[in-house]
Amino acid sequence: MSDIIEQENEVLKEMGSINHSIVQAKITGMLLNDERFTPAVELSLDISQIDLSQFGLKAKEELKPDICLYQGRRELSNPDDVLKMTEMPLLAIEVLSPKQTIDDILAKFKAYFALGIKSCWLVTPAIRAIAIYSQASNFKTFGMNDTEVIDEIMDIHLPIQKVFGW
Repeated sequence: MSDIIEQENEVLKEMGSINHSIVQAKITGMLLNDERFTPAVELSLDISQIDLSQFGLKAKEELKPDICLYQGRRELSNPDDVLKMTEMPLLAIEVLSPKQTIDDILAKFKAYFALGIKSCWLVTPAIRAIAIYSQASNFKTFGMNDTEVIDEIMDIHLPIQKVFGW
């Protein structure tokens, strides 16, 4: 019974909001225009090759970044769809929802870096800021006083006003 309650609490933590949803859609839309990459939303990453308990995560088989980015353009998987990607993306983006904690996301970032993901973004709609992590403890924060969000590792430049405004 406690497992069911724990699972329900995890689902509630990851529930989005209108701000979460809009910001996630805007970032994905901007990344769709970059021919170097293919963005994917809520894609399950197969993490069965690593024990995530070392990062304080309860997930055992998959992690789902809000947005992830793969090198090059990709077509739909044919004839069979892929339920869990074994190939890790280059970039994982997490949009903080009202029920999540920053510590929850930072634990995921440690796992993402251990899995070989090159860059992670923590997007915080409530304060209109984006922190770009090149390592679990190395980040740069961009806010509304900046003109662009710059991910130097991925060579991505996005206008921050368009992420959080119109």
